[in-house]
Amino acid sequence: MQLWRTFDEIVIPDGGTSVALGVFDGLHRGHRGLVDHAVGSARDLGASPVLVTFDPHPVEVIRPGTHPLVLTPLERRAELAGEFGMDAVFALPFDAGMASWEPDEFVDRVLVEGLGSRSVTVGSNFTFGRRAAGTPGVMRELCADRGIEVRVVDLLESDGEPISSSRIRRLISDADVAGAATILGRPHRVSGVVVHGAGRGGRDLGYPTANLDLPEYTAIPVDGVYAGWFTLLDDHPVDGTIVPGRRYPAAISVGTNPTFGDAVRSVEAFVLDESADLYGRVAAVDFVDHVRDMEKFTSVDELLVAMDRDVARTRTVLAADGADA
Repeated sequence: MQLWRTFDEIVIPDGGTSVALGVFDGLHRGHRGLVDHAVGSARDLGASPVLVTFDPHPVEVIRPGTHPLVLTPLERRAELAGEFGMDAVFALPFDAGMASWEPDEFVDRVLVEGLGSRSVTVGSNFTFGRRAAGTPGVMRELCADRGIEVRVVDLLESDGEPISSSRIRRLISDADVAGAATILGRPHRVSGVVVHGAGRGGRDLGYPTANLDLPEYTAIPVDGVYAGWFTLLDDHPVDGTIVPGRRYPAAISVGTNPTFGDAVRSVEAFVLDESADLYGRVAAVDFVDHVRDMEKFTSVDELLVAMDRDVARTRTVLAADGADA
């Protein structure tokens, strides 16, 4: 999988490209229709399928300070795009200058000159160009004049409502990570470097946790305890029983710890039945289901009883998720 971050990095293949164009935060089930069509079109045309996304999110450039919470970081988007059949991802370096391009300039500079596109697939709600003047209809007209096929894909619905990144963010903020997973097509994932937290879990409670330092704008579920999977993403040797790349059942705590009066919000994973020195390592947690809301307990003993219940509930949830936890 190639990830291009500038126009200079693009290598146009001999057969040109078949492009899926959009923000694609989440690469959810609705996005798969666009991706699958672009891959199929590439096969028919003898072209290379390329996913074109934006970095940063256009909203942050147009309305600074309103950056949506990120469901899928760029590197993860590229990883998923490769799994879905894309040969490359081009992260358009979106800035104020690009935001001022008229629709025809966008098509010429990105699709024609930049990517040698022979086909482009967009969603029915996609807009581009200055003041969002470029609609799917405008895309059809401009591309027809330039010999580029255009396919406009209708929004996919689930339970009578369109599947969208904003809908997934809403589900996550409501603790419905299982619902989010249904329309994402996989559990919601966050990833970051394992850092030192309060150190209380292993030292005092017997529940050592991996505390993740997450990138800015990461979409984190509302405070509570969740059942999920922990995966070490880098491939360096491990001092312990955890193998890089393998997923492990985990009880995941999100938020502050009100029992101890902590103020810093964190995402901490207690990996069931394993132990390892993970500080400084890059890891991910995938949220499968909500176990309970965050609570303030009157004593450490009461907290430990709740944590035992959390682990038992986590085992049950993940066993039903299709693996032996």
